[in-house]
Amino acid sequence: MLTRTPSVVAQAFLLLSIILVIAIAVIQINQQQILSPGLKYGIVLDAGSSRTTVYVYEWPAEKENDTGVVSQTFKCSVKGPGISSYESNPGALAKAFDDCLNKVKERIPVHLHKNTSVHLGATAGMRLLRLQNETAASEVLESIQNYFRAQPFDFRGAHIITGPEEGLYGWITANYIMGNFLERNLWRTWVHPYRKETMGALDLGGASTQISFIPADSQENLNSTLQVKLYGYNYNVYTRSFQCYGRDEAEKRLLALLLQKSNSSSNVDNPCYPRNYNTTFTMKYLSGSLCTQPLRPANYYPNELVHFHGTGDPGLCQEMVSSLFNFSACRDRKDCPFNGIHRPKVKGNFVAFSGFYYTINALNLSGHFSLDDFNSSMWFFCSHTWAQLHLMLPKFEEIYARSYCFSANFIYYLLIHGYNFDTETWPRIHFQKEVGNSSIAWSLGYMLSLTNMIPAEGKLIQLPLKPALFAGLLICLTATALLCLVFLVYLWIVSRNRKNICHVEHVFIPE
Repeated sequence: MLTRTPSVVAQAFLLLSIILVIAIAVIQINQQQILSPGLKYGIVLDAGSSRTTVYVYEWPAEKENDTGVVSQTFKCSVKGPGISSYESNPGALAKAFDDCLNKVKERIPVHLHKNTSVHLGATAGMRLLRLQNETAASEVLESIQNYFRAQPFDFRGAHIITGPEEGLYGWITANYIMGNFLERNLWRTWVHPYRKETMGALDLGGASTQISFIPADSQENLNSTLQVKLYGYNYNVYTRSFQCYGRDEAEKRLLALLLQKSNSSSNVDNPCYPRNYNTTFTMKYLSGSLCTQPLRPANYYPNELVHFHGTGDPGLCQEMVSSLFNFSACRDRKDCPFNGIHRPKVKGNFVAFSGFYYTINALNLSGHFSLDDFNSSMWFFCSHTWAQLHLMLPKFEEIYARSYCFSANFIYYLLIHGYNFDTETWPRIHFQKEVGNSSIAWSLGYMLSLTNMIPAEGKLIQLPLKPALFAGLLICLTATALLCLVFLVYLWIVSRNRKNICHVEHVFIPE
């Protein structure tokens, strides 16, 4: 009885240990949770010619086909002019950035600050400054670098991006937020859209304008074609940037041209300004830019004042704006719209943003519409007096309100005579500012391209039991099972020996 009881207890412990080992192993394997490694953040500063905008983007740390699924989470406009305006006082830039950077710090979790990359991309305003005064441009960038190195973020540098890069990144942004690269299927996973065409992109900045699209024959324009890989697919994009054809620089060229044609050197009529509007500029403002240098008067005094009076003449405005384009250089070649530059025929739908959108919005138009609607709205707007514009525009700012008539005419000549859109293809242009919460700007495309270079993180596995506890239990129960097994073997040997002794004694008992 004493031998049988330990044997039963040992067998029970052995069985229980085996069951527990199997149960814990099954739970540890089947009940594990796969956790996302979380979000990554990136900050891009779009340092344009007239303003700087700060964008904050986020994307899952694990990536889709080597490119992050990026979304815009915050946007902040830096107070003051563009960074190229600080050429004579680069040290003042730091104070301008402070307000937006403090808001960004609140948006991004503190523990992620040191891993959040910051990229500043300067566009045509700084491209012009570098051509005009390379030392001043370097000092502006150096001031920015010194400021951001003192911030808690991972500053990756301040760079002047090229015109084609600006155009390409704008194209990437437009197509990304339109869902032309990725879409969610029924199972809520990201897939490449089936047979979905990309859109062309039209960007109008302050100092340059860009056109980007995939032409019918990408091999035809290799010098102006850039290749980009996104979500596992390659795209050959034609992109062209026209310096000095941004809205602000083009208007300065118009003002300088009007001054050149005027009989007076101090009082000039401007048919593109609303009737009864008056303003004054310095000669440096009119002719200090690289874009207006060819129109600079012989007797140039930077601080001399020039008074402009608005006459509100739509017909004469159109005539003057057309003279900003050199159409004769192409000699009537259809593949060469202006300035002697070859360009493939526009193809498919386009999205027009930045300066294009703001001008169209001022004309009380939106989305896509006919060329006739645009022309009639433009003529109607340009016929109003300055006093009437105060009542017409929902958001009135003098610096923009006075120039909308010029901008509308400039857009007409750029799109119709410059890019060869016509009454049939004009409705394919969609004038938009944003889609959802994302602004249409080159900065998002830049962030998408950068995420190709940022390594992805593996998914995290959360187990029901901590590895140390799981290992401890496994060792303990396995040891218990082995001890029980050894003990049972020992009892079996003892029991067998006893039986043998009893058998021997039985054999030698005398009769």
